[in-house]
Amino acid sequence: MTTAVQEERSAELQGFRRVQRLAYECAEAVAARLEPGITEREAARMQREWLRARGVRDWFHLPFAWFGDRTAFTDFRIPLQFFPTDRRLAPGMPFILDLAPVYEGCTADIGYSGSLGPNPVQERLMADLEAHRELILREVRERRPLREIYEDVDRLMVRQGYANRHRAYPFGVIAHKVDRVKQRRWSPHLFGFGTQSLKGLAADALHGHREGWSPLWSPYRFSDHPPRPGLWAVEPHLGFRGTGAKFEEILVVTDSRDPEQSAFWLDDDLPHVRRWAEDK
Repeated sequence: MTTAVQEERSAELQGFRRVQRLAYECAEAVAARLEPGITEREAARMQREWLRARGVRDWFHLPFAWFGDRTAFTDFRIPLQFFPTDRRLAPGMPFILDLAPVYEGCTADIGYSGSLGPNPVQERLMADLEAHRELILREVRERRPLREIYEDVDRLMVRQGYANRHRAYPFGVIAHKVDRVKQRRWSPHLFGFGTQSLKGLAADALHGHREGWSPLWSPYRFSDHPPRPGLWAVEPHLGFRGTGAKFEEILVVTDSRDPEQSAFWLDDDLPHVRRWAEDK
């Protein structure tokens, strides 16, 4: 790889790192303002307003908020159930904030888990997610097929005593590719997703179908291929008796032969990573 290409890639990653950090800053700021009686819709609106005040005008998807047993997607059957509701937050209740802003053409998609006061179950779920982050990175570096890595994540969850809740997402995805998005003066969205981002994902899906890969990382046959170079928003989601927890962040996959450069997390200075470091 030439120096010019390395510098270009480094600058590109810096843009994605900035927007990912901005998204996590938003999640932490909104989480700090949550109080008893706030609804999921109000929490989602707080995220939108915080980001718009800082220049965000487009989205991979609009912000979500899930409270209580909705953090574990209890009884979720149709996509409309993912959208924010009038469920109100109560003391001790777990919550998840999920937001995916596009800023200066770069996309982030993050998940932030917390609770209104102590919640030992969710705290344990979050602690046990560290092993999933390590497993995913290790097996991506080994160039294991995405479908097999998904199955290994499943097996780890079973050993931990948890249920796989990312299977409730459309296509059961644990991750999806993200990319640069063309900036427009007006950025409409469809069913909560930015139309520019949807176009990019659809183009990737078409291109990948021709070449034998998919921009969706799922348990199905279309994900039975090695990790594709690019940026992947990865979100292992654990559930236990009506409580859910997850993280979501960008994993960078390259075509480098150097194992450490072949795959790495975009940023290790994130709330869940800091939490794990503090607990050691």
